[in-house]
Amino acid sequence: MSLLALHHVSIITADLTKSLPFYRDVFGLAEIPRPNFAIPGAWLACGDLQVHLIFNPEGTFRRSPVIDRNDWHFAFRTDDFDAAIDRLAALGFRDDLPPDDPKCLLVLRSGPAGFPQVYLLDPDLNIVEINGAR
Repeated sequence: MSLLALHHVSIITADLTKSLPFYRDVFGLAEIPRPNFAIPGAWLACGDLQVHLIFNPEGTFRRSPVIDRNDWHFAFRTDDFDAAIDRLAALGFRDDLPPDDPKCLLVLRSGPAGFPQVYLLDPDLNIVEINGAR
């Protein structure tokens, strides 16, 4: 088999009008052209990769409003972890909020992964990680 590379991550959303601005504003992703599929959605550029938002009225399988870093998630990598934390803070995200607050962060500056990590939830309760992996 030839070498594989990740092309995109698809994320289910029950409300595109909440998820699209979330991924644009929180992560700075730019919307890119998307084919006219039968199901609504949006494609976003993330460096050489893409994030695909796919509408499903049933939403995601996650129902818990609490971050569980051992549950399904995906990760963005940043070369400036502190700037990513500052950006999140400017948008109202904090690590001292109650665990079920939608703007709660789980910040691990040093942990078993060997690089800093922060976890947050999107509007559909999908877990998103930002890390400073090299």
